[in-house]
Amino acid sequence: MDLLNQNIILYLAAYLIASIPFGYLLAKQFAGVDIKETGSGNIGATNVLRVVKEQDPKLAKKLGAITLFLDAIKGVIVILVAKVLGAPESVLWTIAVLAVVGHCFSLFLGFEGGKGVATGFGVLLIMMPIPALIAIAVWLGAAKGLKISSLSSLIGLAAFIIASYVMYPEVPGIGSHAPIWIIAFIIFYKHIPNIVRMVKKEEGKV
Repeated sequence: MDLLNQNIILYLAAYLIASIPFGYLLAKQFAGVDIKETGSGNIGATNVLRVVKEQDPKLAKKLGAITLFLDAIKGVIVILVAKVLGAPESVLWTIAVLAVVGHCFSLFLGFEGGKGVATGFGVLLIMMPIPALIAIAVWLGAAKGLKISSLSSLIGLAAFIIASYVMYPEVPGIGSHAPIWIIAFIIFYKHIPNIVRMVKKEEGKV
């Protein structure tokens, strides 16, 4: 297989695997709830936890944790395969971006989807481990203090961007922070409704 075809397969795999709406499927299968029509309408772990908790708090924690894990590794799997195949950094970063695109604009949900936080932090943890760990620590700290998932996620994202510039003024292999900004823009864009609710002081807590 030539490199062009290999890369195309990797890109398609990244998008399609990331498009799988695990939160939606798990909540539907195990709790009989359509989370696209309940709560915030988001397919991510936070909405799974919030919606299912009304029926079964213990089940909600399990499904929320599983959703978070599966959403986080969706892009990671393809990046690791690409690494084994010897793909260059530019291909790995493209896979990372496509994984976030797939989750946020899922082929299986009519190009709707989640916020991209878990999937985004998952791929960034592989591509830039230390900045990602810093961001995750900030995210968790903010979540514990603020109890607002969306705001905590955006604070964690900002922490990652800052850490990435401090530690990598030029991103290894590509020399540009462009993929990071694309991922950040998608996550920010998907959070616009949350930002509007925060301004109106209507954003729910977890």
